Amino acid sequence: MNQFPVGLLILVVIFLFIFAKMALRIIRPYEKGLVEFLGKFNRTVDSGLAFLVPIFETIRKVDMREQVLDVPPQDVITKDNVAVTVDAIIYFKITDPFKVVYNVVNFIQAAINLAQTNLRNVIGELTLDDTLTSREKINSQLRLVLDEATDTWGVKVTRVELRKIDPPADITQAMSKQMKAEREKRANILEAEGFRQAAILKAEGSKLSAILEAEGKAEAIKRVSDAEKYQIEIVYNAIHSGKPTNDLIAIKYLETLEKVASGNATKIFLPLESTGVLGSIAGISELFKEKNENKKEEKK
Repeated sequence: MNQFPVGLLILVVIFLFIFAKMALRIIRPYEKGLVEFLGKFNRTVDSGLAFLVPIFETIRKVDMREQVLDVPPQDVITKDNVAVTVDAIIYFKITDPFKVVYNVVNFIQAAINLAQTNLRNVIGELTLDDTLTSREKINSQLRLVLDEATDTWGVKVTRVELRKIDPPADITQAMSKQMKAEREKRANILEAEGFRQAAILKAEGSKLSAILEAEGKAEAIKRVSDAEKYQIEIVYNAIHSGKPTNDLIAIKYLETLEKVASGNATKIFLPLESTGVLGSIAGISELFKEKNENKKEEKK
């Protein structure tokens, strides 16, 4: 038996290797493959091992993961004619590999140009103050516009983020001065409000203190009055319970008059009394006269 030629064996191995390389393709889990047969779209293959007919079929892989597109900075004119420099980031995901390959020549360049155009349109309808304070609004509007425009390309725009909005240097300085003035104004208002609250609290404290002091004095007067009333009632009850005679009352009355007369007063006002007391005083006077006359007779 003739031995198989070594050179032919090597050629067969090389041919098989080239055939396998051309016929077999590995599609990763995040990819999809578009198979073309003689330049015409044939089928879409999922992840795994794909078999192709060498020479006649070719495959184009499409990454289906979410991707980030950086929009270069550009100058945009706001509604109040202020030039600002704006750049953005676009997050997108391919939903239809057929459309993104066959409906647009260069999706990346087309998306960048579309984003720049719509940035000028959206910000051109806003003033500078609104542009600086309405990032979320701009992001939302820009995402809706881009998502609608890229739908025919088989792309879903998931998010749009403005990275920076830079006004001119003179505008930035003016805004800085304005913010500083606003902060100083708020500080002065807060300080004045603090003084006002302190004055109000102090006045309310003084008022409350005066009220409490007056209430304390009134309570003290009331208690003294109650004590005197109680003392008078006790004396009154004691006098009446002892059933004093008119003579005793008259004597006590005269003692009281003597104390009053011993003072510096030049006039004494005698209150109106009952006839019984006046009669007792007259009787006592007669007794004193009789005693004095008896004493004079005894001396003679």
